[in-house]
Amino acid sequence: MSPISNAPVRIPFSIRTRGAVAALGVLLFWVGIVMAAQRYPSEYDWRYMTVSRLLEADHDPAGYLWARAGIALCGVFGFVWATLLAQRRAAIRALQAGYFFMACAAMLPESLLRVPKGHEMLAILAFVGIWCGIVSVMFQSSVQALLRRMRGTTGRARLYAAALVLAAMLPLVLAGTAQAYVYLEIPDLPWVSLAWRARGVPVFISFAFWEWVTCLVLSAYMVALAVTATRLKVA
Repeated sequence: MSPISNAPVRIPFSIRTRGAVAALGVLLFWVGIVMAAQRYPSEYDWRYMTVSRLLEADHDPAGYLWARAGIALCGVFGFVWATLLAQRRAAIRALQAGYFFMACAAMLPESLLRVPKGHEMLAILAFVGIWCGIVSVMFQSSVQALLRRMRGTTGRARLYAAALVLAAMLPLVLAGTAQAYVYLEIPDLPWVSLAWRARGVPVFISFAFWEWVTCLVLSAYMVALAVTATRLKVA
């Protein structure tokens, strides 16, 4: 019978670093966004101004490259991180596709996109892919983590994991609800801008506000997912 070793278990390099890859992508995203916002030619109030304002040369000529670079690098690092994971194929493919479209939306010039609103379409595809992938992988990782920490049944662990996933959906639901309310109750209101603030429109019906909240929530979930996957040695 071999003696029990007290030596610490060494985590393989690929497992140890993939969490850092994901976290670095999120960090670069926010660095690019903050730098672009600081260079905005006028006041930038995130509660009433959407992310897209920072990505357009016409609106932010001195800072739009920062925003695009941050988003592109986040897409590249996220794609690498998703490739290093080896969970269910559907979730990983969704993440890879989402991060790929994210990088394309930031890097491809308008002249190469032959379809109307090409960048908007790429941004929507990126968001859908990343959100679906994160939710799916988060659910799987949360179930594993809860099963290790709780002496309960699988059903109980799945219930807690489902609640965690539903929390990620809340900003999206609120964003859609706010848009529906504006469309039905205030149809003459123009697209969200600083004019809303001047008119005293409540911030909780601003699409821009919920868009930024969604970005923050997904970033937090992304970092938490990277840490969880690393600790669980998902392979």
